[in-house]
Order: sequence, then C-alpha cells, then structure tokens
Amino acid sequence: MAARHSTADILDAAVHVRDAARSATAGSAGVDTVLAALSEVMEHDHASLTRWDPRRRRHTTLAGSYPEEATAYIETRLHRDPVFPVLHSPARGGLWLGDVPGPLLDASPGFQDVLAPLGIVDGVAQCLFASDGRYVGMLNVSIRRPRRTPDPARAVVTLLTEALAATVASGEAGPAVPSGPAVPSGPVRPPGGLSPRELEVLAELTAGRTNRQIAELLYVTPRTVGTHIEHILAKLDVPNRAAAAAQAAAWGIRSPH
Repeated sequence: MAARHSTADILDAAVHVRDAARSATAGSAGVDTVLAALSEVMEHDHASLTRWDPRRRRHTTLAGSYPEEATAYIETRLHRDPVFPVLHSPARGGLWLGDVPGPLLDASPGFQDVLAPLGIVDGVAQCLFASDGRYVGMLNVSIRRPRRTPDPARAVVTLLTEALAATVASGEAGPAVPSGPAVPSGPVRPPGGLSPRELEVLAELTAGRTNRQIAELLYVTPRTVGTHIEHILAKLDVPNRAAAAAQAAAWGIRSPH
C-alpha cells in the first residue's frame, strides 16, 4: 500500500490509523489492521506493535512483519540494547534511525546484528506509555531502501502514540513480579564521578571525534584529551570510547558543536 505525500493526505491517513487503533482496542478488529493503516502514513518494509509484559520482562508481538530473528530480538533483547534508554522517556518523540549518533549505532547489537543485515537504512522506534505514565510497549518501523519520509508523516507518528498506546495496553498483563531486571521508569541519569571537563570530552565522543579534534574544540592538547578519556573509561567501567559514547547518548549527552 503506497503512502500518501501531501500534508492533507497524511493527516487523513492518520485518522484511519486512529480509528483502526480504537477498533482494535475495542476488540472488533485485529492489531494488524493498525499497521496496515500506518502504511498509508509512511511506506515501510517491516513494522511491529509490541506489548511490554512486566511479569516476563519481555515484549510480546501483537502484530508485525519482521523476520523471525528480528522479532525475537525485539521481544527478548531490545530493552537491554544501548539504544533503549534513549527511547524510553515519555517526554521523547520517536527515535528515527537517521538521527541516532554513529557511536551509539556501533554499540547497538540490534542495529549491527539484526537490522543492518536486513539492509535497513531508516525507520523509527517509538516507546508507548499509558495515560498514567506506565510503559506499555513499542512501535517499530523499518525501511530498507532510501526514501524520503515527509516531515508531516514524522509528526503524525508521534501524535498517534496515544491511540497506539491504548491499543497495546488493552488486555495487558497484570502487575509486575518484583524480580529480574526492570525496564527503566524514566530518563537515565549519568552516574556521579565525572568532572565537568570529562563530561565535555564525553559529549564530543558521541560525535565520533578524534582526540585531536576534541583538543581543538576544547583548547587543550590531544594528550590531555587522552588522559580524560582514560579516566572516563575507568569511571564508567566501559572497555572503549565507543561504549562510552553509547552510554553518553543513552543519557542524552550530546556535543554542542
């Protein structure tokens, strides 16, 4: 089904998604109808709506078109991916693949081992929250070949989250059993111990800059930057600068340059 391109058409298609979501919530239509309607808003190769199961500490696919391996990753491992803390904030809109910093993609098994082999080059992941702030599930949409997603379509995906969350939350599991790793309940904060200068260096690592480039920006020597990075790796207990950059991106730390 071809996506629509004018703003009016996209908004009209969004109404179809909302209506399909309401029907699915009421039980008179399947969740797969919601994804079919979503294809009118934006073209995609794979998509899924998943519900977070707090008892089993995993996602359950309600409807989707991803291959088996990708579906398994979304269900059982995505909430442990370095990208997930970036997504998991009620205040945040969807995270589009093209907007993810390179170091974070490098550290993401979900992208490197699952999406990249499928030829995925764009798409969006959107965490869904109930009206009381509970995390209830996720929308994932992936695109293989490069194509332009109109700005109105991007905005509409964010605006539809309330209806999608209601669909996903309908019939969800009961209270969580207090065992196993929990999904974060809000934005992740960086741990203490980093100095202001180390935080500045860490921010530049998210942009993939070399020691020399960071030194030029901060008016220090490359050797000083190297020392700061050694301290950062030790304090964060991570093995390399890519992992440190992934942690920084997860906390919302970005280069101001």
